[in-house]
Amino acid sequence: MKKATEMIRDNIPKDIFTDADLMNIFSGTPDQRYGLMKRAVASEEIIHIRRGLYGLAPKYARHKVSLYELAQHIYGPSYVSLESALSYHGWIPEAVYSVTSASMKKSQDFDTPLGRFCFKRIPSDIFYEGVDRVEGSGGGFFMASPFKALVDYIYIRKKDWADLTPLVESLRIDEDYFEEISEQEIDILKQNYHSRRVQRFLDGMKKELGYER
Repeated sequence: MKKATEMIRDNIPKDIFTDADLMNIFSGTPDQRYGLMKRAVASEEIIHIRRGLYGLAPKYARHKVSLYELAQHIYGPSYVSLESALSYHGWIPEAVYSVTSASMKKSQDFDTPLGRFCFKRIPSDIFYEGVDRVEGSGGGFFMASPFKALVDYIYIRKKDWADLTPLVESLRIDEDYFEEISEQEIDILKQNYHSRRVQRFLDGMKKELGYER
């Protein structure tokens, strides 16, 4: 008889999977499936990421786990943003040791065997405005554009910034990157966020970039 790990590899195309996926290949009660997974976790064949979410251990996985893709499975709807997105795009020089995402739901953090995942609630009219889908081996993930991530950063970290100075001095963003920000992008985000702090920042950016005189 095949081991549980072999059956998972043969029948589930992705290395990250849920209880619902397991129901399709293992008969029995939820308690029996949980016992099966508990033994596989104990033998270090399966990683228990959070309730109802598992992954193949590295020696059995077909691909290296993308933490950005994993974030979408842990808590959603969500997209990678703030420091994680700024680092991904190369806008900030610091290494980021947790994955921070924006979420429609309440803010929540998860400590898992694969790392720490932080989710921050971002209220906006159009949640995915300024967000792109990036394809990956596990199905892809949603990533904020650099400027969208910066606006989320202003909102969540409660920064009263209205010019470029703190962006350069505090975040150490290269001023050349600001040339990538279009007036249209600023205007779209102005319509999407109602926070006075964010509105003040966006107005300041328009002036600093010469779009408003």
